[in-house]
Amino acid sequence: MRPSRFRLRPAAAAAALGSALLLALTAAPVAPAAPAASAPPALDRAAPAAFGTQAAARVTAEITRSSVWDTGYTAGVTLTNGGDAKATGWKVEFDLPTGTDVSNHWSATEVRQGRHHTFTNVSYNGDIAPGGQETFGFNTRGTGLPLNCTVNGLPCDGGGTPTDPPTDPPAAGTPVAVNGQLKVCGTKLCNERGNPIQLRGMSTHGTQWYAQCLTGGSLDALANDWNADVLRVSTYVQEGGYETDPQRFTDLADFLVQQATDRGMYVIVDWHMLSPGDPNANLANARKFFTDIANRNKGKTNILYEIANEPSGVSWPRIKSYAEQIIPVIRNIDSDAPVLVGTRAWSSLGVSEGGDESEVIGNPVAAANIMYTFHFYAASHREEYLAALSRAADRIPVFVTEFGTQNYAGEEANDFAMAQRYLDLMKAEKISWTNWNFSDDHRSGAVFKTGTCAGSGPWAGTSSLKQAGVWVRDRIRTPDAFPVG
Repeated sequence: MRPSRFRLRPAAAAAALGSALLLALTAAPVAPAAPAASAPPALDRAAPAAFGTQAAARVTAEITRSSVWDTGYTAGVTLTNGGDAKATGWKVEFDLPTGTDVSNHWSATEVRQGRHHTFTNVSYNGDIAPGGQETFGFNTRGTGLPLNCTVNGLPCDGGGTPTDPPTDPPAAGTPVAVNGQLKVCGTKLCNERGNPIQLRGMSTHGTQWYAQCLTGGSLDALANDWNADVLRVSTYVQEGGYETDPQRFTDLADFLVQQATDRGMYVIVDWHMLSPGDPNANLANARKFFTDIANRNKGKTNILYEIANEPSGVSWPRIKSYAEQIIPVIRNIDSDAPVLVGTRAWSSLGVSEGGDESEVIGNPVAAANIMYTFHFYAASHREEYLAALSRAADRIPVFVTEFGTQNYAGEEANDFAMAQRYLDLMKAEKISWTNWNFSDDHRSGAVFKTGTCAGSGPWAGTSSLKQAGVWVRDRIRTPDAFPVG
């Protein structure tokens, strides 16, 4: 999220702005408005999904939140048989973070395998009578994570219509199925056949604030209604993020990586360092985070690692040194995944602090299969920024991991005309991008109207979207031109 200190480089009157800039550079970021509840986020709650695998037994399943505890909450799944025959043999599965206290479940046989919990016979006698209902619950003790729930292989939040469960490997036709393992070739991001491609998608907001916007239903909409190629998972380091509970935020990032994988999307693991602006200040935490995430996901072909969101107030050689220490941590575990390196001045290629792309071109990171990040906010970042991106695209591989149609704080009026000029350039140069942000924050840059996440959607279509959401969804939905030869 753009704090208020993400400033335009002034064309004049720099001295007059000096004291204001100093204050802005040292101030804390502007925190987002609190979500509907600063207590643990609500579970994904959607219309009950139907599971009619027996002719006269029509079972629906609904994730429910039953009561709030001082350290978490109790939740459960209610199975209801609305048919005329007994329902038997129902199997319920959950993906929960490592260490979750799964307790208070009723007459269920549990098999634990890491973070995967399988429950069978989830009723007193292994079946559900016609018109009957059975419920079992558990205490998540404050993790507040979405649940990946299935009954007989179908998602609990299917909206009332059974759908095929996610497949692994991805279903034919998904971005990952079509393109496979990505790699950097020259100045482009290329698929497994060496053809340049462009990915288009969305960035989450900080998961410490808006995990409740990342549900099975919302991610299904992103993959299947928006037709997104990529999800950027933003794990803030400070501001109530990773440093406060490394295990929780590693589990949450890992959970969302799997959600993107299940839907055939690529996923960017974003180490969202923002303040302090020198990424070396979080070097030890970054080593641990990327070691843990890479070890959990080293067999996947759909991951990109973004190792420093927005360095600021720090020289390019310091950023380069950080990158050359973190990249080997990832490479020693996952040798194939592209790594995205933040650039100076809030990933503006140095422009916001008086530089330009030449500092990276003249002193590149000593590593292969990497790209450099660029961020822009169209209402604030005008010709000078667009020109820098255009020049850079001819010399170095660039990925726009964050942009908005508003000002640098992600708020106020949209400048769709200027944003379209950026998108036209990125299409021509095959520069991949993710838009900020997939949440219902009150700012104009959040795609959903405020309250959408607390109300569990609706996720698909445009009825819940702000102007910026309608605009970016339309541009993500345009057909991909992935080369398949």
